[in-house]
Amino acid sequence: MVSYTLAALEGLGLGASLIIAIGAQNAYVLRQGLRREHVFVVASLCFVIDGGLITLGAGGFAGLLRAVPSLPDIAAWGGAAFLIAYSLKSFHAALKPGRLTAEDGAAPASTGLRTAVMTTLALSLLNPHVYLDTVILLGGIAAQYAGLERLAFAVGAVTASGLWFYGLGFGAKRLAPFFARPLSWRLLDVFVGCVMAAIAAGLIIGQLRS
Repeated sequence: MVSYTLAALEGLGLGASLIIAIGAQNAYVLRQGLRREHVFVVASLCFVIDGGLITLGAGGFAGLLRAVPSLPDIAAWGGAAFLIAYSLKSFHAALKPGRLTAEDGAAPASTGLRTAVMTTLALSLLNPHVYLDTVILLGGIAAQYAGLERLAFAVGAVTASGLWFYGLGFGAKRLAPFFARPLSWRLLDVFVGCVMAAIAAGLIIGQLRS
């Protein structure tokens, strides 16, 4: 029982350390949480995708990515292209910032559910770091365990994912008063744009050096 608990705690800690980092996916969840738009759907999609990839990695799926060398390259270039486009969109949005008030409950220029879903899927699935962190890294460490211990490790990592995404999305409401000012939204849009541009640049540089 102790070994299962330790494995679960290791999975929880490692999963948290990998996911609690500023990235395009987290920035989008934060933004949707602040705007109070489709928070549950966006957080759930991120959680399901992350949990699914962790499960695949723990189940030995990492071998497939190693067997097909072109997959990381395709994901890197596709992800970079998407991140650049979204970065430009964020910078454009900074020119006409919205505001969040208790009366209206959401910022102007709301995002439709379809757009939110497609954006979440793209940010989640076109980011090669997601696969490196969940499938390869977590999967490789999970392979050190056997049987129920490996399951406990995976459950711990998946739990960290759920706690983070739902906490980030719904916890963002506490910041709503701060984002009642247009300047705050402008700063957030610029921040999101810079984060996504930096990640895209890192992906491109990494591909050019490889």
